[in-house]
Amino acid sequence: MNIVCSHDELKRTLQTVGRGLSPRSTVQILAGVHMRAESAEHPVVLSATDMELSVRATLDAKVHSPGEIVLPGRLVTDLIGKSSNDEVTIEQRDGDTQVQVKTGGAEASLSTYTVQDFPRLPEFDEERAFGIEREGFLRTLEAVQRAASRDESRPVLTGVKIEIGPGRLTMAATDSYRMAVKHTTLSGGPPEEIEAIVPARALTELARIAGDASDETIEMAVDANQVLFRSGGATLSARRIDGQFPNYRQLLPDAFEHIVPVRREELRDVIARAELLAGRNSPIRLSFAPGELTVSARTQDVGEFRESLPCDFRGDPLDIGFNPGFLRDGLECLKGAEQVNLKLITPLRPGLVTGDGDDFWYLVMPIRLSS
Repeated sequence: MNIVCSHDELKRTLQTVGRGLSPRSTVQILAGVHMRAESAEHPVVLSATDMELSVRATLDAKVHSPGEIVLPGRLVTDLIGKSSNDEVTIEQRDGDTQVQVKTGGAEASLSTYTVQDFPRLPEFDEERAFGIEREGFLRTLEAVQRAASRDESRPVLTGVKIEIGPGRLTMAATDSYRMAVKHTTLSGGPPEEIEAIVPARALTELARIAGDASDETIEMAVDANQVLFRSGGATLSARRIDGQFPNYRQLLPDAFEHIVPVRREELRDVIARAELLAGRNSPIRLSFAPGELTVSARTQDVGEFRESLPCDFRGDPLDIGFNPGFLRDGLECLKGAEQVNLKLITPLRPGLVTGDGDDFWYLVMPIRLSS
């Protein structure tokens, strides 16, 4: 194989496909970037996978000799990243296990992996594909992804539940301590209802790829085992998570004793300050009294914090404890809102954070307070 390409284009493409590289795998081939050059009439295709997530992207290059190789992913990405901004030549002669990478006055010889060992990646099914509004999809994802679990012992909770139909999208995520749900009306979508649990990590990488793209839509295709997305010249595929996702509709309380409007940024900043004095896994206390909310935290051998802000609370005083990081996440998910509503029942029942409408809600479990 012999190709010549732009340094900047190669650097960008390697950074994109690098999102599919396995960070910890003991399987050597999963640390490789597969490069295939078919002919001068076709772009070069770069791919990487960790068997759960795969990324494929195209590279415009002059193909002097077709072929395919598997490069050491992190090494070649770092090498190109630290090279001069000149054309890059990548060449491997027939029968050779080394590849020559030349740019400017620099030349490196890298050992390659066996092409036959590289996994076969899912193909984008054009017949199943449909387009969905990029901005709305990413906005919906941003609102819920913080609530997804990072605990691999419950795989289903490490995913985001996606429900999508003609002109509408719902995403839900939970780690069993809090749950975020966002409904969005969009242009596009499939002709019929589709549901899938997609790994949150894959959607995070998709957001990074699609966030830099100029496309107005994200193309999506769902089959029995995989969900595939295409945006900005890159294709990302992820293995669907099997399992029963919690029924978010049943978890939403029917009624609340208190609905308290507060200024979002003001409350978020107070919680962030209180969090500094809350010990690890310790709650902050929200004390509601007529016309006032007091946020406090206390950790033995560290100190205490207390700050009050006005709020439209009516009724008997109420004290309730929350994980400060979880509550702050809920407020930050409502980016752009000046005011949010805290909906409460009792100190031992879940609290709800919502905006003015009913398109987003964030349910968070309380923590029992010591007397």
